Amino acid sequence: MKIQSGRDFWSGILFIVTGAVFAWSSTIYPFGTSAQPGPGYFPFGLGLLLALIGVVVTIGSWKIKTEDGEPIGRWSWRPLLLISAAVAVFGIILQPFGMILSLPMLVVATSWASDEFRWKEALGSAAILTFGCWAVFSWALKLQLPLWPSFLGI
Repeated sequence: MKIQSGRDFWSGILFIVTGAVFAWSSTIYPFGTSAQPGPGYFPFGLGLLLALIGVVVTIGSWKIKTEDGEPIGRWSWRPLLLISAAVAVFGIILQPFGMILSLPMLVVATSWASDEFRWKEALGSAAILTFGCWAVFSWALKLQLPLWPSFLGI
């Protein structure tokens, strides 16, 4: 069988591997039952679902013919490194700076990785996402996340 779309093939393989790793790594947590799911239940199901999507995409790469075979292009190193660094820095600064400051910094830094970066759109997205995260995690779910910077004493 010949691969008709290189992009779809390697995307599908990446989905399968990522889903299998998540499903396998979730087995260290109690699974629970459908009526009372444990902490391993949801990540296991998501991992299997991701792997299943990968199988569908990989099989589709053999059947759907594209004009040039859709070869994988050059790696975009700048966005890859910038987004990875921004997420790592967010994890480090969340505790001392709180969600109100660190989340907008994450959104602006990851937006900066795009060739179509605009300050107005990045700041608007940061405001909407920060409000949404506050509404979901702090207000609705009542999670104890650091909201404000610790040096403010709030």
